[in-house]
Amino acid sequence: MPDSGDTWLEGTPPYLCLRPALEVFARSSETQSQAHIRPIHQYIALRLVLEGGFLPDEVTPHPPLTYRRAAGQHLLEFDPSVATVSERTVIGGLRTKGIDVVVTKPDLGPVLAVSVKGTGGAFRNLTNRMEEAIGDCTNVHMMYPGLVYGFLSLIRANRSTRPGIAQNDVCVVGEGDAAAVVASVVRYHSVLANLTGRRFVRNESSRYESVGLVLVDPEEEHAGEVYSAFPPPDSLLRFESFLCRLYDCYDLRYPYMATGMVAAQRVCWSERSPAVRALAETLGPPQESALGYTVRLE
Repeated sequence: MPDSGDTWLEGTPPYLCLRPALEVFARSSETQSQAHIRPIHQYIALRLVLEGGFLPDEVTPHPPLTYRRAAGQHLLEFDPSVATVSERTVIGGLRTKGIDVVVTKPDLGPVLAVSVKGTGGAFRNLTNRMEEAIGDCTNVHMMYPGLVYGFLSLIRANRSTRPGIAQNDVCVVGEGDAAAVVASVVRYHSVLANLTGRRFVRNESSRYESVGLVLVDPEEEHAGEVYSAFPPPDSLLRFESFLCRLYDCYDLRYPYMATGMVAAQRVCWSERSPAVRALAETLGPPQESALGYTVRLE
């Protein structure tokens, strides 16, 4: 399984799995260039194709995948030469908005999008992030009320026991069973929980179809691991269901409403695909245990 964003292993791309992508965010001290967050964009783009069944050419940034149809089967192949790191600019109701990951369907326009924001410290300022998230969602839904929009928030889970961490940059206080997330992050979670769950196009435009909150461990031995104790198991913001909610909303709005539009349907990939075979050879069965998700197969 790839463990670095710089190399390919046995024909499979980096950032197929969540932890290598989160590890870049966890270790990075540079936040202005977007280099710390782009691996997550690439991870999501790959999942939207492999798991979501969207065509590679429909996804921005373009994942390292090419597609062809042969003998009635949908075939995927890994190809690093086609990968990009660009974002797509979407026209909003009030202003244009560059969105990190966008699926655009021919003749339909943008149909699914994900914005990713990372916060490494200064958690008292999370209220600014809340206002920004609400404004972005409203702006985009004003122009595209049918767009399935997700918001993913990453927070570096700095511990109070870590040397050199300023008080305002602490996310987790204490260790072991006594560890607790600071109040500012708990409040942030509560606000985000009220921004998710938009299901129908007539629902309020300031809500996202799906919101995810991930606390990322920055400690050396565990860098990139998800801090599993928060959000709590029953939270709507758990990452495990973040993308699945987007798929469900997409299927409700597009293939369900336009059953005759083949282009609106999410496809299933043939097991004969070179990419599927490369995953099987590299990861072995069951692939979902290594990937953390399931490839959408015929």
